[in-house]
Amino acid sequence: MPVPNVTPRPGVGARLAALIRLRTVSAWHAEPDRADVAEAFAAFPDLLERLYPLLHRRLERELVDGTGLLFRWRGASPLDPLVLMAHGDVVPAPETEEEWTAAGWGADPFAGAEETVAGAPAVRGRGALDDKGALVAVAEAVENLLAAGHAPAHDIWLVFGGDEEVGGRNAAATSDLLRERLQAHGTEPWLVLDEGGAVVPAPLSFVEATCAMIGLAEKGQAQLRLTATGAGGHASHPPSGTPIPRLARALRRVERRPFPARMNGTTAAMLAALGPLASSAARRVLPWVTRSRTVAARALGAMGGEAAAMVRTTVAQTRLAAGSADNVLPSTASAVLDCRIDPGHTVQEVVAEITRRVADPNLDIELVHGQDPSPESPADGDRFATLSAALGASWPGVVPVPYLLMAATDSRHFHAWCRHVYRFAPLRMDQVQRASIHGENEWVSVQSLERGERFHRELILSRGSRA
Repeated sequence: MPVPNVTPRPGVGARLAALIRLRTVSAWHAEPDRADVAEAFAAFPDLLERLYPLLHRRLERELVDGTGLLFRWRGASPLDPLVLMAHGDVVPAPETEEEWTAAGWGADPFAGAEETVAGAPAVRGRGALDDKGALVAVAEAVENLLAAGHAPAHDIWLVFGGDEEVGGRNAAATSDLLRERLQAHGTEPWLVLDEGGAVVPAPLSFVEATCAMIGLAEKGQAQLRLTATGAGGHASHPPSGTPIPRLARALRRVERRPFPARMNGTTAAMLAALGPLASSAARRVLPWVTRSRTVAARALGAMGGEAAAMVRTTVAQTRLAAGSADNVLPSTASAVLDCRIDPGHTVQEVVAEITRRVADPNLDIELVHGQDPSPESPADGDRFATLSAALGASWPGVVPVPYLLMAATDSRHFHAWCRHVYRFAPLRMDQVQRASIHGENEWVSVQSLERGERFHRELILSRGSRA
């Protein structure tokens, strides 16, 4: 079948801005006094239908688990479908002018402001990058292909979650649903694509190129609560061994003994891809460093920050709780550790290692939540090649690079039964933009949205057309 002649609709920025104006903050959704947020979630499917009428007219739509949306674009065959994922919920942002001004926002985060950034049209607001911008790129591609008369050879499934930022129960339910339906046909997704990496200029300090960081895997998670208990009492005569000092000693032991740096397959593949893109000085050193996985892991570990997180399980101390008054000794003190687990470790191994580092049998260590790292999808097969081809059509000159994702995505509910799960949003994000995710002044350029649409359009077309 000939490739359809697609003319993208104008106004993609305005459509994203309209979605941003809906305060779909999943962390507020369950709060009884937030009727406005409940109304925003209820309005989201209707607004999506007004913005993308062909998508809703031609595809089958289901509401899953209250706020999840599942669309099926029927192809000639249900076998080997393509699954495209995004989520419409967002994290909180300041709501009053006083709050958003103090936090550093230039305007209301939920205004969906269309403006000019660096001389080019852009959209600012909570969710512009995470993840309404990526959702719009998918929906635009489908709408434009439908308008051009495209009919896919294989089924296309769109999975739009509504609670990714609070655990992704929608995606878990959708994964179970699709697993049951597809396995009834003896098949699984040909490829699952969710948010994750992005188009990033100079992803590491020694790289002199713009790269598309395509997540082959994501780290696991473990949240641990450490609790020290003891006798309370008046602060005027404190005994030794009270809960706060014991907890502080335990936290110092954990901090002073980080997990060792060790190379995983995804990060090794990343270094191999980045080698030719390195600065001249780094290009001379990199082959020597990467000759040994141990040396390479230690070098990245010594760089700190995101580079170090690529090669080790990280432990962040995120919450502390103790005491009820300034002059009262607490009987309990607790802290939460957020651990991001590198491939090759398990949740239980991390719990055991933390227990060894704490070295206090009277301090309770509770596993609040845990999930092992995902398997590592291949970077040397036809799926990665297809992603690279779509990238070449939408972002010419940008180099595809394998990547280990530090955060968790809705796709983690699919990798237990799908062999080819990738994590990449085809939007450009420089260092400042990446810092704005869950932060302040989140924005995306209209050109980036247009290129994201082209990426998804090319990916869909790669699965063929039917007569």
